[in-house]
Amino acid sequence: MTETNNLADKLRSGKPVITGWSVLCVPMIAEMMARGGYEAVTIDLQHGMYDFASACEALAATALGGAHRIARVPVGDNALAGRLADMGAECLIAPMINSKEEATRFARAVKYPPVGDRSWSPFRAAMLNGQTQEAYRQIANAQTLSLAMIETQDAIDALDEILSVPELDGVFVGPSDLSLSLSNGAGLDPNGEATAKVCAAIADKAVKAGKIAGVFCMNAGKVREAIGQGFSLITHGIDRSFVGDAIDEAQREVEEATSGSPR
Repeated sequence: MTETNNLADKLRSGKPVITGWSVLCVPMIAEMMARGGYEAVTIDLQHGMYDFASACEALAATALGGAHRIARVPVGDNALAGRLADMGAECLIAPMINSKEEATRFARAVKYPPVGDRSWSPFRAAMLNGQTQEAYRQIANAQTLSLAMIETQDAIDALDEILSVPELDGVFVGPSDLSLSLSNGAGLDPNGEATAKVCAAIADKAVKAGKIAGVFCMNAGKVREAIGQGFSLITHGIDRSFVGDAIDEAQREVEEATSGSPR
């Protein structure tokens, strides 16, 4: 991470950054995603299989592959957010942020005083950035990003207050949980028109507030839509799905090749 080529400046400029999403707890896959062209890779400790140790390995593998390093923490685990920042995560995503108070506690966990409450020990983060610890200290608050996930009706109701938190760098929309909340549990509709309309409104408010807007997209068409809505951090592609799709395709190929063969 240099002063002219860091994730924070890219996202604040509005330049779209596409991140792959890793849940399988195989650091080499995170590296493969980085080498395969993803500008960033997100390590998922909420719904993924990663723990702290394997996430540290995946962050290093992502750096080795040449991509930016993002991590999503479990619900309410602000202490882990700070630890992952120490281990080199350039951006932390916190799920189920539903109030100004929750957003403030999370954001302050990844910022040093006087902005936040993060404790000092970024030896690994500085190493992965190719910096001295003092050089890292000078840029850490500006370049270590905190994104609060907006994925419930409560979060939408509190959005203006959440966006008013000065320590918070932006928001990240989870359309699956958002659609579940908007329908009062009636069903999932992450790609539906009603969900898209709410996502667009969230992005608009975030950008007008001077914050970064991110979103999880289920297909390439939604990526195009998200860019048009003003989102700059966009997820598309999960390692679990890549493996599952490849297995299905291999099976189809074998079935087609052996159809009608004598037994």
